[in-house]
Formats: sequence, structure tokens, C-alpha cells
Amino acid sequence: MAQCTAPRYGHRTASGRAACPVCGGSSYRSFSGYSHYSPPSPTYPVASSGGGGRTSLGTSRGSAKPRWSRAGSSVMYTPAEVRALTPIRESVERRSSLPDLRDVFLCHAWDDRKEAAKDLYDLLESNNVTVWFSEKDVLLGTSLLREIDKGLAKSRVGIVLVTPSLLKRLAAEGIADRELSALLARDLLVPVVHNTTYDALRDVSPLLGSRSGLNTAEEPMSDIAAKIAELVAA
Repeated sequence: MAQCTAPRYGHRTASGRAACPVCGGSSYRSFSGYSHYSPPSPTYPVASSGGGGRTSLGTSRGSAKPRWSRAGSSVMYTPAEVRALTPIRESVERRSSLPDLRDVFLCHAWDDRKEAAKDLYDLLESNNVTVWFSEKDVLLGTSLLREIDKGLAKSRVGIVLVTPSLLKRLAAEGIADRELSALLARDLLVPVVHNTTYDALRDVSPLLGSRSGLNTAEEPMSDIAAKIAELVAA
């Protein structure tokens, strides 16, 4: 039986390989189709940045429609947003039979009450969302903490407006920190990041920073308000 000459002479040249009684001639040519074969390059999910510093695998921007979106609605969501908001929607549905609930409890820093928080409040109201907002619901002479407790208990969802001012308040462990603790315990919290990033939020509150939410760096506040309105709609 013919033996391969590679152990003695090697096959580093075409002539050396052709001279081998095993690997040369027709035997070699019958497998020549594999000589130019290169395996396909492996494909991996692309890491894309979203949510002001959060990272998700796959295509984060795309478009998706959650099951609670109204027929004919023009509001567009990313797949990541649908995943993040679905548990919140399920909680809203479980609480739908409870009477006299506000749709949203708006948690914000005191410094934002006349600017970003007021803008979000106005946009939500224009979308027929009932909002607990300290500027409107806490009367002079009443206990702020007590009114906050009542507002939290009688709201379907908590929205926390994450701004540079809120990050400062959280670092100081003020009233906003107590509101967040109550909302986080109920798993009914949607962060809305505005003029800051998730990285900055995680530095102050890793637990809140781990929550997926909405971001004005990716879409205008008006679109965010429309998504919240659909989220809490009966």
C-alpha cells in the first residue's frame, strides 16, 4: 500500500505534495474544493448604547408595538422599552380595580418643580393622565411627608424625573430619596432621564440606575409623555 511521503519529505511545496502517491494526483484533486474553503466569520450580537450609558445586546433602536398600545397609535417604542415597561403595565392592570387612584406619582427634585418637572406634568395632563404633583397637591400648612405617603399609596405608577438636581438630592438623602425607596419597593417605577446619564445615576443610586426607563436624549419629552399615557391607560 502506498504511504504518504509527508513525514520524510514534507508537503510545503506544490511539487512535493504532487509527488506524494497518497496526497498527489487525482487523490489530492478530489479534495481540492476544500483548499479554498474558509469558515464563515462568527456573528455576535452588537453591543449598542442606549438609555444614556446603559448597554444592551442586539438592536436597541428598531421599533416595536406593545400589546397595550392603542389601535392606530403613532407612538413608537424600541424593543428594549417594551421589555422594560411590560412589568409596569402588568402592575397597572392588577391595580385597575382599585378606586380613586391617580395614574402617575411624579417624583422630582425640588429645584425642578418650576421647570423640567412642570413641563412633564403639563405634557402628561395634556394626554389625559392624572398626576400627583407636589406643586399642585401639597397645600400650605400640611405635612409634606404625609402628603407624599398618601400620593404614593394612591397612584398606579411612579415616574422619577432624573436630573442633575435630583442626583444632588439623592446624594444628600433628602425627601426624594424616601419617595424612591417606597416606589422601588413596589416595583412600580419608571425613570425618565433628563439632562444627565444612567452612568451618573448609577454612581448615586445603583438600584435605581439598574432600572430601564426613558431618556430625553433619545426622544423629546412630548413622546415620553405619550408613552406614559399609553402605559397607564385603562
